[in-house]
Amino acid sequence: MSKQKVQNRSTKNDPVIQELPLACAEEKTAVEFMEKQRWGEYPACPNCGDMDVYQMVDSKTGERQANYRWRCRGCKSQFTVRIGTVFEDSRIPLRHWCFAFWRASTSKKGVSALEIHRQTGVSYKSALFMLHRIRYAMAPETATRGPLHGTVEVDETYIGGKPRYPGRKCGRGTPKQPVMALVERGGDVHAMTIANVSAKTLSSTVLKHVHYSARLMTDELPLYKRVGKTYTDHQAVKHGDKEYVRGDAHVNTAESFFALLKRGLNGIYHSVSRKHLHRYVAHAEFLYNHRELEDGERAVAAIRAAEGKRLLYKWPGR
Repeated sequence: MSKQKVQNRSTKNDPVIQELPLACAEEKTAVEFMEKQRWGEYPACPNCGDMDVYQMVDSKTGERQANYRWRCRGCKSQFTVRIGTVFEDSRIPLRHWCFAFWRASTSKKGVSALEIHRQTGVSYKSALFMLHRIRYAMAPETATRGPLHGTVEVDETYIGGKPRYPGRKCGRGTPKQPVMALVERGGDVHAMTIANVSAKTLSSTVLKHVHYSARLMTDELPLYKRVGKTYTDHQAVKHGDKEYVRGDAHVNTAESFFALLKRGLNGIYHSVSRKHLHRYVAHAEFLYNHRELEDGERAVAAIRAAEGKRLLYKWPGR
């Protein structure tokens, strides 16, 4: 079966992909879609958790109120599907949030705020506002992040501009932002920005994210030698001698993740500040860890991850 036929069959069998275009076009449909993904068949009050709730309707028309509110019979509070999510207090229509979640979840290398601006008509600042909060929703919860097992590849890269002068080093030893990736072969990746590339930082990060029973794969960086003794096995390939694979020892999976990350940063976003880089890394990690899902399932996973998270403006003086 050709790749195109597989893609067509996958889209046809994905019910969410059938619903999303309508949710991106009409506000009521978008609200109902978000309510379905968040609550399923049993809506609950986000304040007290009571499921004894009802939709508020217009007294004249009998239709749902224009702001799509619910009322809880238990705590008497009013709420909408926005409460307790990254789009709480946002005046941007939910149909635009649906589109932004859809594009951010189905684009292999990410989507730019400028494209969201062009497709939806919201301002560029509003599009950037949405995408930063979607990336925040995609960021994994540290408490629920289990350690990596099996064979785990560990590598680091450096994000930033090119060196000012030709011939200067582009990576280690430059003021670029280091990013670390720990990849379980056939499993998930844990990626994050790190303060520096020192033995203390690398060791603490590896010990935090990799189970002691794992086999560790790194390059020849000497800083990994000490922490490698903690694990069942530690293999290092010597990139300096143009050795990239030795048996099953390599860090090619980690480097493939970095390739996707950098293609997004260079080809989609073009310029990312050090301040916000960790959100783009979290976005790339989410896409990698949900790579086996259909596009619609991935979009739903991102929407559901938005619950219980808020990213507020940082007001001056606070």
